Amino acid sequence: MRYLCYVFAAALVAGPVWSDDHGEELASDDEVAKIAAEIAKFNCDVPDEVEKESDTLFELDDAVCEAGQYDIKLDERFKVMVMSYDGPVDD
Repeated sequence: MRYLCYVFAAALVAGPVWSDDHGEELASDDEVAKIAAEIAKFNCDVPDEVEKESDTLFELDDAVCEAGQYDIKLDERFKVMVMSYDGPVDD
């Protein structure tokens, strides 16, 4: 039982390998490259951070696209599932 407590405590302290200052897990460099290739098809650029919501979902907030600014969700195969218009591009 004591061993399980140590393992649980270590997992809490370690956290995700890639995370931002808010504790959200971020996509790896390899994942970001695949996401960039996919959203380029929509004339969009990858924002500074790509959140890894789960093993099967990535989220981009405020991606700059030719048609404006969008929030984009991609699946585990790096395919766009949802693009939500988020207004004109912030200058």
